[in-house]
Amino acid sequence: MLDHVFGSGIRITNELKFNKLLRIGCYSKDDKFGPKTIPIGKHVEINFMINFWRTTRFMCHLEQGPNYKHYQKFTAFKLSDFMDEGGIWDWRAREDGTYLDKEGGKHIEKSINMHK
Repeated sequence: MLDHVFGSGIRITNELKFNKLLRIGCYSKDDKFGPKTIPIGKHVEINFMINFWRTTRFMCHLEQGPNYKHYQKFTAFKLSDFMDEGGIWDWRAREDGTYLDKEGGKHIEKSINMHK
């Protein structure tokens, strides 16, 4: 039974300009991470196990400093199908938006390159 439980994660990097801080918070049905502030050029990584039913999903919100008026809420991790093993979902916060690059997961047929 444990063969069907895989580890995965979310990496969020602050690539904002002008030394703007990035405040994040992420949660799933069972876990909560944050709030945490990420300095420019740094990242945080949240690692977790995918549940047996493969329904693990993480939602995140990002807030751009210094006044935190600009924010974005999104699904930061969700399996695409039963064969997906997750991997690392690498998110980058930039001035013009949030970008994703998915790393790993044996059964991924098409790599997801950095896209907005």
